[in-house]
Amino acid sequence: MNKWNLNIILEKIEMLLREKNRIIIAIDGNSGAGKSTLTKHIEEHFDCNVFHMDDFFLPLDLKTEERLNEVGGNADYTRFRHEVADRLIKGGDFEYRVYNCHTLSYDRTVCVKEKSLNIVEGVYSMHPTLIDIYDYKIFLSIDHKEQIERIMERSGAALTQKFKEIWIPMENRYFSEMKIKEKCDLMI
Repeated sequence: MNKWNLNIILEKIEMLLREKNRIIIAIDGNSGAGKSTLTKHIEEHFDCNVFHMDDFFLPLDLKTEERLNEVGGNADYTRFRHEVADRLIKGGDFEYRVYNCHTLSYDRTVCVKEKSLNIVEGVYSMHPTLIDIYDYKIFLSIDHKEQIERIMERSGAALTQKFKEIWIPMENRYFSEMKIKEKCDLMI
């Protein structure tokens, strides 16, 4: 993470926290671009809640051909809206379920304590059904060659092939058709 960009983000968060009691930030962007890394850097400076869109991928029973052909349809944005977004807006403590793509099940429940700063991290975090909740929206992009190298390093050859053939084209379609980059406050 470029230190200059991180400082700008930290200053913006501090400013927003002076203006509002509770803020919600989205960090969306290409797989492998550094969304989780940026989130960890922010967590080093602020006490915050972090919500990972990877915990809200579509469960098997909802994976219809129609839904998977929908732009952004492989994220369970309806469940995220109901279990997290609406609760963040309302305030207070709450719980949500984590969907595990490997076991194809909800494998745990997370208890959330109300905090001033809340970060939603991951591809599809700025889906049109969610974008209205954010006080600040960040988009991270990466060169395709470097993206594939990073995915290979963290996920291995078999998953990298799935990223190339399925997931990267789906997320690129989401970024393009829903004009996600254009709706962001900051692009890195």
